[in-house]
Amino acid sequence: MTHPTTPHKTAIEVMEPFEGLDLQRVFVVTNERQAGLALGELMEAALVGFDTESKPTFQKGEKSEGPHVLQFATTEKAFIFQSHVEESYSAILELLKSAKLTKIGFGLDGDLTQISNRFGIRPSSIVDLDCSFRKLGYRNSVGAKSAIAMLFNRKMTKSKSITTSNWGARELNDRQLLYAANDAYAAIQVYHALRA
Repeated sequence: MTHPTTPHKTAIEVMEPFEGLDLQRVFVVTNERQAGLALGELMEAALVGFDTESKPTFQKGEKSEGPHVLQFATTEKAFIFQSHVEESYSAILELLKSAKLTKIGFGLDGDLTQISNRFGIRPSSIVDLDCSFRKLGYRNSVGAKSAIAMLFNRKMTKSKSITTSNWGARELNDRQLLYAANDAYAAIQVYHALRA
């Protein structure tokens, strides 16, 4: 029995770029009012793409204090929560704990462990797309890049310098915001494509 395989890096390289969200559709939550509005809009969506980012640790034995960023995306926009903004805590906890809000992402084990350590909760209604692809017969882990290539014939660019940038910064730069938003946005798009 042959198992389906993900496209090779060289095949992905020549694909047209994946059109993600632009900055006009990325909203950074900086106060309680914005957190409430984001909460309302996300709960209404019922299905959201989800991911987290944490400041990288470079020393052996150094413990991550993450997640520093939690991102939720609908098919229209993304909301970026930073864990140093205490006014958004109750909204973050409600989003994570809500069984009515399905949170969809890629390879979320590490994210869930960090959330549990930082916020003391186990998020509910989580869909890990890695498991979805395993059910389809893929043996190796399928990440956002491979999934976008397979389902949309598009190349999702992920810069190493952004991946390993300081996610604990008080203010994230535009490249970080786009990276975080589109990680979550890719997850919701892949989910819908798999359902179709």
